[in-house]
Amino acid sequence: MSATNDGGPAFPSNDDGIQNDGMTLRDWFAGQALAGLLSEPKATAETPDRYAKAAYIFADAMLKARGGTP
Repeated sequence: MSATNDGGPAFPSNDDGIQNDGMTLRDWFAGQALAGLLSEPKATAETPDRYAKAAYIFADAMLKARGGTP
């Protein structure tokens, strides 16, 4: 079974000596893709699962393009 490449932390920080990785790069990419998908005037709230799945398809493609394999 292979694990999905999440790209690692998107916004890691080390404030006050406490490591906080935040969201993964995959989640960041998916959120950005989703924002773009929903900017289409024909996007409807009737198909949120379809848009969410599409966002992660785009996120995985972006991770693959930058050299990681999802």
